[in-house]
Amino acid sequence: MAAKPLPVSEIQPVALTDALGERYLSYALSTIMARSLPDVRDGLKPVHRRLLFAMRQLRLDPDQGFKKCARIVGDVMGKYHPHGDQAIYDAMVRLAQSFAQRYPLVDGQGNFGNVDGDNAAAMRYTEARLTEVAQALLEGIDDDAVDFRDTYDGEGAEPVVLPAAFPNLLANGAAGIAVGMATSVPPHNVGEVCAALLHLVRFPKASIAKLVDLMPGPDFPTGGELVESRAAIEEAYATGRGAFRVRARWMVEKLALGQFQVVVTEIPYQVQKSRLIERMAELLQDKKLALLGDVRDESAEDVRIVLEPKSRNVDPQVLMESLFRQTDLEIRFSLNMNVLDGGTMPRVMNLREVLQAFLDHRHVVLVRRSKFRLGNIEKRLEVLDGFLIAYLNLDEVIRIIRTEDEPKPVLMTRLGLTDNQAEAILNMRLRSLRKLEEMEIRGEHGRLTAERRGLERLLSDEKLRWDRIAAEIGEIRTKFGEKTALGRRRTVLGDAPAELAVPVEALIERENLTVICSEKGWVRAFKGHLEELSDLRFKTDDSLGQALRCESTDKILVFASNGRFYTLGADKLPGARGDGEPLKMMLDMGDAEIVHMMLFKGGRKLLVASSDGRGFVVPEDEVLAQTRAGKQVLNLGEGAKARVCTVVDGDMVAVIGDNRKLLFFRLSELPEMARGRGVALQKYKDGELADVKVWRWADGGWWRGGGEVDLKPWRGERGQAGRLPPPGFPRARRFT
Repeated sequence: MAAKPLPVSEIQPVALTDALGERYLSYALSTIMARSLPDVRDGLKPVHRRLLFAMRQLRLDPDQGFKKCARIVGDVMGKYHPHGDQAIYDAMVRLAQSFAQRYPLVDGQGNFGNVDGDNAAAMRYTEARLTEVAQALLEGIDDDAVDFRDTYDGEGAEPVVLPAAFPNLLANGAAGIAVGMATSVPPHNVGEVCAALLHLVRFPKASIAKLVDLMPGPDFPTGGELVESRAAIEEAYATGRGAFRVRARWMVEKLALGQFQVVVTEIPYQVQKSRLIERMAELLQDKKLALLGDVRDESAEDVRIVLEPKSRNVDPQVLMESLFRQTDLEIRFSLNMNVLDGGTMPRVMNLREVLQAFLDHRHVVLVRRSKFRLGNIEKRLEVLDGFLIAYLNLDEVIRIIRTEDEPKPVLMTRLGLTDNQAEAILNMRLRSLRKLEEMEIRGEHGRLTAERRGLERLLSDEKLRWDRIAAEIGEIRTKFGEKTALGRRRTVLGDAPAELAVPVEALIERENLTVICSEKGWVRAFKGHLEELSDLRFKTDDSLGQALRCESTDKILVFASNGRFYTLGADKLPGARGDGEPLKMMLDMGDAEIVHMMLFKGGRKLLVASSDGRGFVVPEDEVLAQTRAGKQVLNLGEGAKARVCTVVDGDMVAVIGDNRKLLFFRLSELPEMARGRGVALQKYKDGELADVKVWRWADGGWWRGGGEVDLKPWRGERGQAGRLPPPGFPRARRFT
């Protein structure tokens, strides 16, 4: 039956922006609180907490048998987690992967995936149970250690947080992306975390530097080498944000005849081995690893990636440095300790705050468990007191039970018993009346009385409580710390690597090229140095502009009419097939035209000039651009365009305008600048600059084909108009 529409009087007009904002805020809060961010106290997200609790309810303790993962996922989905079964199973698989979790919380049996990135088998084939680490997280959950809340269907209860005797947030790390925020906490060595916790118990105001002394950095399950500086690590832990540089571990294996190979034995955390090798193979095929000859995977249960150098003369350090720069053999693992403080408020914490939050949680758990145990002892002592009264008055008790229709109130009146004591006596078996049982009850009464006094002292003395917490942390350290196979540090602590100069040859295979640029700006690169260029073909109405003989490791400078310099790697240019590609497609040149293209050699000086006759000298190293947008060097006046870029090689400057006026002046009259408009080279009434050349006065031959001419009439000072050139000067108004 269709729902009846609301009466018009009950319909409320709401702005769309308000409705969207309200609903999106609800979604964002749900994502932050119930899905993506871990709780600082137990380091778990709701799905992980529900998985562990459900497995405990199924009695999947470490010393018990396994159960099918499908059964576990079904219980979690049906009772606690209102999401899909595959999402729950994926979370469970990750908790069981020793290469993903530093201290796995699930003991898996079957195929749970591998470091190559292969998926786990379906949940109907795999089995699981809890690990001892997970058991430590759940320890005391039946002792009123934490609050419970209703499940999503209201039929059961689930823990808000786990008691967490194990410092899981730092030990196993966490990662998640919420709405508008994210978290990324790397795993650490639990022995080192416990050492920092114990120090913080004794010195609550301990400095970050001291805590970093005790836990000097992450400890990843896949090992590797941490190569971050101490200052950067301290800064990251002090702010709760930062990054750690992690490299693969490798060694050199000597072979016969002076040959060698490099073997990678550990790769960075969360790097898929198969994808890493694929990437290296792609770079090899693209000739971007000139020092590497071959790569192959010889891994079994351990990681063994063999790298063969191109020749035995290759330096292994240089080879690995080139791979670190271009592959995931080196990664930066981010630190963003954005967690739920108290399960309600997301905020970024520093290292001391995270450790203190765990200690505060353990203090609350200790107090709650102690009070719970004290309450149980009080109830038991009440019953034991009743039993002892019964033994002292055994004949009277038997008589009352035999003769009275309602013995309970009579027992309470005659012997001064409480309701609980009378009920316990009435439920006592006859075999419990023997003398031996009385002795056991008196012994239990004495032990419980002593325990009660101890708990009362504990609850009244804060120092005793912190001593107890320190002892519990010490037990965790002994059980899972550095002296155990599981707790032994895996990630080596190294120094920040010194900058190693990697030759370009290590990144690009060197080969001869001939770069051809047409008049319309189409560029292509031919292999080898072409001697004959007359046979080259171009598009219709296009022709040869410039030809550069270079190597694939060279950089090419492009000077454009907008006054910008652009930089291209010769290895990035399109091949010789077809007509090439427009240079404007590779660079953000806009409508600018190509003025000049040249090889970058470094250390030289260039003279740049605009059409309005202004220019200056600029060091070649200053014009190298790092982006597609280029680097502005020559500032242009209104209506002017960049016209000339030439190498400075001499002491005189020759300038000619399109009015065919020629002028010589000393190079020293031009300023050297990194950027600017420059100074006037030649004065024009109606014309523009046509060409500029730098040459040596003593050498003569200032234009190609020039003969013996007295040049003194054309020599003057910068900014003069000049005079018509001598007979024979090219009518094209160009020096070359």
